[in-house]
Formats: sequence, structure tokens, C-alpha cells
Amino acid sequence: MTKYQKKVLFSTSAGIALENMDIMFLAFSLSSIITTFGISSTLAGFISTITNLGMLVGGIFFGLMADRFGRVKVFFYTVLLFSIASVLMYFASNIYLVYLFRFIAGIGAGGEYGACMALLSESISKKHLGIATSIAGVGAQVGAALAAILASFIIPTLGWEMLYVIGVLPIFMVLYIRRDLKEPEAFHDNQKEQKTSRLADLFTTKELTLQTIGLSIMVTVQIAGYFGLMNWLPSIMQQRLNLSVSGSSLWMVCTILGMSLGMLTFGTIMDKIGPQIAFAIFLLFSSVSVYLLILATNKFTLVAAAMIVGYFINGMYGGYGAIISSLYPTTIRATANNFIMNLGRAIGGFSSILIGFLIDHYSLTAVMLFLTIIYLISLAVVLLLPGMRQLQKAKTSTLA
Repeated sequence: MTKYQKKVLFSTSAGIALENMDIMFLAFSLSSIITTFGISSTLAGFISTITNLGMLVGGIFFGLMADRFGRVKVFFYTVLLFSIASVLMYFASNIYLVYLFRFIAGIGAGGEYGACMALLSESISKKHLGIATSIAGVGAQVGAALAAILASFIIPTLGWEMLYVIGVLPIFMVLYIRRDLKEPEAFHDNQKEQKTSRLADLFTTKELTLQTIGLSIMVTVQIAGYFGLMNWLPSIMQQRLNLSVSGSSLWMVCTILGMSLGMLTFGTIMDKIGPQIAFAIFLLFSSVSVYLLILATNKFTLVAAAMIVGYFINGMYGGYGAIISSLYPTTIRATANNFIMNLGRAIGGFSSILIGFLIDHYSLTAVMLFLTIIYLISLAVVLLLPGMRQLQKAKTSTLA
């Protein structure tokens, strides 16, 4: 990579890290928010739901703006928006203001992803795009780790409100990096042709409609598996293995480490042998590896299982930006990334409710069976989707 390409990669990775840090603040402050406003768990759960809805709205709006006015410009304004909304949480005097501010934060966070993926795909060589978008995906895990560290220090001493004040920091980061970033040549060429983007462009033909739906199913499965693992399994393991909260935190750290290593491996494999084979391998192993969590009988086997499961189930995350950017033209690239990713987030986020139902009425084995089924559904999409076959064929021809 050139020096400028490295700067683009660092900038987008840092932006995604800070976005995820802000989103993850809610996970660590939720119990404190419940206490402060005296609300039920149902009302508290709606905070996450309305954030996801905001991300879908922001994803569509800012995706269209990024395709029309520029990736760098939208990158800046989306980070600015979710940073300001985060700081406003300090002044939230009731739960309705919390809903409002998190909805606004979701709009900004949801809009950033597509701008980042489009900027990466148009600035970095296609043969290295898989590892580049995977490194950006690792940034999200870094953001989650930062949220955990900051929450452990700030909430006990300064209160949950001060945690969100930290959300202003991304503004200064973006102001610094934006000075040297420029719009990609592909975007300028599109501007010269005066092509405009519409959400309907994702569904102009039967083939394109099936592709958009198929990729949305894949992302939905990705998010459903991630939320299922991160939201429920720590508490399940506390009960099954009688672990303390610190013990389950160790599990969480090891899972995040496994996910990060999986992303880097996946990106490398994808660039070397093609996206269809890479996704097929990881989805197949994901459908099987989840059962390792049932077999864990002590802390050591649990840590090993957590790393292996995290390695496969979230290793694919960075690859979606690469394949979506490759399958859609410059005119609609940012919109496609935002719409597909945030639709997957909005639908996949409901997996926590379904998994809770399976735990209450059936068993942990039923949860694992559910995860296996959805991963196999995603595998079927990968194998049948014409666009995936075309990308794989193109990669195979270059290797021949």
C-alpha cells in the first residue's frame, strides 16, 4: 500500500472503532440508566431497538448522500452527528430524551459504514480489498474493547452520563484526518457523468433484487449470530459453570480476540482464493463450532471454545463490505453498503428475543440448533447467489 492508502485504511478503521465504541456504551450503561429513570426492562430494551431503527434511516439517507456528494464529506458529517448525539446524553433528563438522542446517534452511526466501505474500495487495490475491509472490521472490536475499559473506570466514579461525554472525541479525530483525505477518482468520474443514485437502483432488475435480498439475508444471519453470542452466552456460562462476572468478562475478552484473528484470517483467505470459498468455509465451521460451547466443562475449555467460536462466527464480518462494494457500481455503492448492513442489523438484532424464548422454553441445545440452521441458510445463499459465483469465477481466472 502507498502512504495515502494506509491513511485511508487507518481513518476508516478508526472511524468504525469509535462508532462501535459509542454504540457499545449502551450495553455497559443500561443497568445504570434503568436505575436513574426507574424504568422497566422492556422500556430499557427499546433504547437498543430505536438505535437500530435510527441506523437504518441514517444508512439509507447518508448512503444516498455519499453517492451523490462524496464519501469523505459524509464520513465527516456522520461522525459529527453521532458524536454530538452522544454528548447530549449527558443532558437527558428523562427516558424520552434518551430515545431521541440514541435515535440521532443511530442515524449518524448507520450512515458512516457505507461511506467508509465505499472510500476503502475505491482507494485500495481489489486484490487487497478483503484484508482491508477486514482490518476495518477489527476496528469495531477495538471499539467494543475501548467501551468496556472506559465504562469500568468512568461509571463507578463519575456516573454513566460522563461515559457519553467521551463520545465527543471522534470529532477531533475526524477533523485531523479529514485534512488529507480526498474523494476517490472513481467518485469523480461518476460525478462527471452526472449519474445520481436512488434506493430503487438496488432493485432495478430481478437479478439485482435477488442479489440485494440474498446479501441482506447473509448480513442478518451474521448479526443474529453475533448478538446471540455476545448478549446471552456470558450469562448462560455464568449459570452453567458457576462463573463470576470477572470470569465471564474473561470469556468476552477471549471471544473478541478470536473474532479479530478470524477477521484477519478471513480477509487473507478471501483475497487469496475468492469470496465464495472463503464464506463457505467459515459458515460451515460456524454451524458446527457453536456446539463447542455446550461441551465446555470448566473455565479453560470455555475460553478455548469462546476463541474458536468467535474466530468463525464473526471472522466473516469484514468481508461483507468487500463483496457489496464489488457487486454494486460507484453510483450506488455507499447506499448498497448502508442499506444491506443496516437492514441486517435491524432484523438480526431481534435474535436476542428469539434466543431468550428458546432458553426459557427449550434448552441451550435448541439455541445451538437455531444458530446452525441460520448459518446453513446463509451458506445456501452464498452457493446459489449469481453475484458470488461471478466474483469467485473472476478470482479463479486470475489464479489460473
